Amino acid sequence: MLSRFMSGSIRNLEREYSCTVRLLDDTEYTCTIQRDAKGQYLFDLICHHLNLLEKDYFGIRYVDPDKQRHWLEVTKSIAKQMKCQPPFTMCLRVKFYPPEPAFLKEEITRYLVFLQIKRDLYHGRLLCKTSDAAMLAAHILQAEIGNYDPGKHPEGYSSKFQFFPKHSEKLERRIADLHKTELIGQTPETSERNFLQKAQMLETYGVDPHPCKDVSGNPAFLAFTPFGFVVLQGNRRVHFLKWNELTKLKFEGKTFHIYANQKEIILTYFAPTPEACKHLWKCGVENQAFYKLEKSSQVRTVSSSNLFFKGSRFRFSGRVAKEVMEQSAKIKREPPEIHRAGLVPSRSCPSITHGPRLTSVPRTRRRAVHISIMEGLESLRDSAHSTPVRSVSHGECFIPRSRSQAADAGERIAVISDEAYSPSDSVLPTPVGEHSVELAGSRQSNGAPRSIEEEKESEAGTPLCGEAGDFGVGGRSAQEGDSALSEVEQVNKFVLSVLRLLLVTIGLLFVLLLLLIVLTESDLDIAFLRDIRQTPEFEQFHYEYFCPLRRWFACKLRWVGGLLINKGD
Repeated sequence: MLSRFMSGSIRNLEREYSCTVRLLDDTEYTCTIQRDAKGQYLFDLICHHLNLLEKDYFGIRYVDPDKQRHWLEVTKSIAKQMKCQPPFTMCLRVKFYPPEPAFLKEEITRYLVFLQIKRDLYHGRLLCKTSDAAMLAAHILQAEIGNYDPGKHPEGYSSKFQFFPKHSEKLERRIADLHKTELIGQTPETSERNFLQKAQMLETYGVDPHPCKDVSGNPAFLAFTPFGFVVLQGNRRVHFLKWNELTKLKFEGKTFHIYANQKEIILTYFAPTPEACKHLWKCGVENQAFYKLEKSSQVRTVSSSNLFFKGSRFRFSGRVAKEVMEQSAKIKREPPEIHRAGLVPSRSCPSITHGPRLTSVPRTRRRAVHISIMEGLESLRDSAHSTPVRSVSHGECFIPRSRSQAADAGERIAVISDEAYSPSDSVLPTPVGEHSVELAGSRQSNGAPRSIEEEKESEAGTPLCGEAGDFGVGGRSAQEGDSALSEVEQVNKFVLSVLRLLLVTIGLLFVLLLLLIVLTESDLDIAFLRDIRQTPEFEQFHYEYFCPLRRWFACKLRWVGGLLINKGD
């Protein structure tokens, strides 16, 4: 608390702050902002730097000192949102995934979304079966290094690139075969478009997982996609609500409630911290407004509680998806040039781009981040996967579905794995038998998705702590203890809410009574008040209670006034 107070005082003395934004191609853009600059200023600066017009799909994300992620609010001051000392470090990411990314108007927008989905694929957020994984990786190769050339690409060249957390030699050969035979002649733009078309059909397209627990204490991952709200738990997609079925989202403390068309709570989950729950709620409010509403004029301020005197209030600011697509159709300009750099044939880079890719605007700063693959594998022991997938003993993770099939799934429970979700061996979209024994004994310490932990580390600019969090695997007794503790917390919160409501009600009644007494005892000549004054009950109250109470107050006031006068003399 003291450090935050001091950091706030230091920031108040500065007029300008240095701000670094890490872009999707792993380069950095550094600028100087004024003390009172709002988030919109920085966001527009980045979009101008990238020559980006279809900017509504993107946002700037940062991580606070408590390792909690936030989206930078464009309507608020940047300095007031940041909880750390300058210089500030943030990241540009896709905030709202386009329902049909391959049909975006401009190539620069498709390219940035392509980079984001590549990150999702590498960090394990985008999951697929083996054949789809091979095709996606082959499209990446074709887009990055072009046509297969025997003189430049020796045997096993695909194994020098890291597209997934881990993959087998069989998959690497399949990737190379597809790249050599089926994708010859495709331009980078065509390969990226085909990649986007393939990715948007997958179950977990657009998933940014939020780790939670259900009412029984079982881990679950909540996410908002272009098509609705999903819950992934165990080996199943246990819930899917389309946006037109979702009516309301509420939270209180660490408790998150989801309301459906019946306007009653149908789902309840518990986030690891109140801050994480609030972030989950705000993400849900923004996604619901962006994908569900027809016009931005329909956006309303929402409250996190049904009671007017408590809770947080939040309003989505920006255009909705339909308006964004209509505005994109009106864009008429020469497409901005995109200079694509080839992949660096190394497994050491945690980013699947493996090298800077250049846009037409020169970068201010460039930085290469190198982490050995063994360190990356060791880091799996400290983080869980973003969504449940099949065990490494199986090759198929998802059944491909079209967007219409995904939207029509409704309440159907989709089985996405034959075995229970196990973080130690479910980090792959493809089977790798040789590492299963090595990783079988490792278990995650905090249960947060690998993608979330690595993104936090990169966005915060500091290594993550290896401490066990609320989602640690501490055995059945620890889970039972957490469950019992959560039940006690819920009872305490309910009692406090009832007491708060009772006190507010009593207070309001007391104020109304005092107001009525003042009005009736005043000289106002109103028919309503005159009728009240003429009733026997009011006359009795006036002479037996009010007049003696008024004389008593007057006597006390004179006594206090006399004491003050005597002390002054």
